[in-house]
Amino acid sequence: MAVTQPAATAPATIEVRGLIKEYRRGTPVLRGISIAFPDRGITAVIGPSGTGKSTLIRCINRLVEPTAGEILFHGVDLVRLSRKALRQHRRRIGMVFQEYNLVERLTVMENVLSGRLGYLSSWKAFLRRYPPQDIAMAWDLLDTVGLAQYANQRADALSGGQRQRVGIARAVMQQPDILLADEPTSSLDPKTSVEIMELLSSITDTRHIPVIVNIHNVPLAKRFAGHVIGMAGGAIVYEGPPGGLTDDQLNRIYGGENWQE
Repeated sequence: MAVTQPAATAPATIEVRGLIKEYRRGTPVLRGISIAFPDRGITAVIGPSGTGKSTLIRCINRLVEPTAGEILFHGVDLVRLSRKALRQHRRRIGMVFQEYNLVERLTVMENVLSGRLGYLSSWKAFLRRYPPQDIAMAWDLLDTVGLAQYANQRADALSGGQRQRVGIARAVMQQPDILLADEPTSSLDPKTSVEIMELLSSITDTRHIPVIVNIHNVPLAKRFAGHVIGMAGGAIVYEGPPGGLTDDQLNRIYGGENWQE
């Protein structure tokens, strides 16, 4: 009788192992982080300023170079890749920035379309010659983020919330396997912050793109994330559902009972 072998488990989209980052020798900002990020929904990374949240997010796509450890993307260690190979893999890792990182003199449509530059030949990228299907996708995304009517406006004419929506649309234009968001709400007012998190939640639900978001706002993290990573002192001190974030856990993450003041 034939024995049925168990199906091989696919590697997590993003997994880090023993990740260390030192900006100054002997002073680690990340202290051996190891975690396999969930492949669905929003994962929120919370913790006090200076604990390494942004460094963790930026190490994942090597905007910051790790000092040691592995960063596995579909099982491939990004740390060991050449610059050329890294560019190929980065196409499938979308990034949303705190300060938007738009090209201010370009239109909203041009900024969104720039998410496809990594898929064009060097000559077409230089001339910004996008195929019709990319233009159609950009219109669809502008409609999704509620900015189709602003397609021909320059990015510097937009509000902060509108710029962040453009940044999200640009990241999704890459057709990424995962979306990283580095403090996407910290420059926004409370109402707009909720709207941006609602948009990220909608994207992960409808397009099945997992999102890792570094966020200071604990109530927003608890409201929108299905999984929370709490960091303190460059290490993970909590990992689990938002419902597990008791006062004791939050005091451990933020270092005392007065962290909300």
